[in-house]
Amino acid sequence: MTDFINSFGIILFATLAYATPLIYAALGSCFSEVSGVVNIGIEGMMTAGAFTGTVVAYFTGNPWLGFLCAGLAGMLFGALHALATVRLGADQTIAGTAINMLGPGIVIMIARVIFDSTDTIPLTAKQRIPTLFKGLFDTSTVFGRFMDNVFATYASTYLVFIAVFIVWFVFYKTRFGLRLRACGEHPEACETLGINVLSMRFKCVCISGFLAGLGGACVTMAISNQFRPISIVGQGFIAIAAVIFGKFRPHGALIGCLLFGFCSGLKTVLGGSSGIDTQLISMIPYVVTIIILILFVGRSHVPSANGKPYIKTR
Repeated sequence: MTDFINSFGIILFATLAYATPLIYAALGSCFSEVSGVVNIGIEGMMTAGAFTGTVVAYFTGNPWLGFLCAGLAGMLFGALHALATVRLGADQTIAGTAINMLGPGIVIMIARVIFDSTDTIPLTAKQRIPTLFKGLFDTSTVFGRFMDNVFATYASTYLVFIAVFIVWFVFYKTRFGLRLRACGEHPEACETLGINVLSMRFKCVCISGFLAGLGGACVTMAISNQFRPISIVGQGFIAIAAVIFGKFRPHGALIGCLLFGFCSGLKTVLGGSSGIDTQLISMIPYVVTIIILILFVGRSHVPSANGKPYIKTR
């Protein structure tokens, strides 16, 4: 029984840790997709954020400055995607694919210049995103160890749940959110009411990049302690799958991300004790992603104008 409780606590900790970057990225995807712009470049934006956050934290010693700069780096690539798709009318899928290729390519080139390697130098404990409530619980008891596993987690995890509430509030309780959702459904009608559709979409794609950058930083500044070319592998696409699962709603995407985070947590526990081939265990999150897409992609209400470039008539 004690082993079961300990294992369950470890799974919950891993679930929250692995779900956190997905939630940030999924919230960003919600902004872009609901406004009417397909953004499959989330992964490239996460990669840019992961590298930038790690480098800034390493040279300044300030993890929160690195975390902020990670978001700004993602926003920069988001602005590039918005420029191509919103302002210039480029194909949104192709532009997103280009971001996914451009982001890793640029950061690996910069890493070679700065560190003479594709990997950054590992961060110290003070340079990483701190954990909260560490040492608050008595780990000499089963209950204390369980509580320590669940609640003594990274500060970015607590912040992301606050972010989910804020995004939900913005989407459904503010004028900005009403206009955002309207731009993804009926952009022509919005324009007749004096709403600048192009400006609204541009802003939302930039916000999308900012949140994706924060998600990337969570991977390299919390879960691990350095950036590697394989740090962000498929996580951007998993976040998009979570958005589809959640029917393009922030609270729905949260549930999807927790599900994928649980699969990753399960992978972590099984990989160390089950005796099952590690390659098969590593497939769990990706197999679940495919199953989710098969089951839910046809049931999700995609915004009517999603993926359709809006050309201002006058």
